Amino acid sequence: MPLHTNTVEHEQYVLSGRARVVIGDKTIEAGEGDVLLIPAGVPHSYETLGDDTYSFLCLVPKGTDIIEVLAC
Repeated sequence: MPLHTNTVEHEQYVLSGRARVVIGDKTIEAGEGDVLLIPAGVPHSYETLGDDTYSFLCLVPKGTDIIEVLAC
């Protein structure tokens, strides 16, 4: 997923796989069982690592979310 922003914060629970996740100025490696907090308006991106599919549940508070892609 390219670098983008959302107008609402969201939380993610990683179900499987691994990914390099950029949230603002921090880069982490996320994997199964990890929980991520992505604040509203903060640029973030995902790059799958390895051969397994990176999948997660995304929890979004009630509200309209607008996604803006910042880079490809």
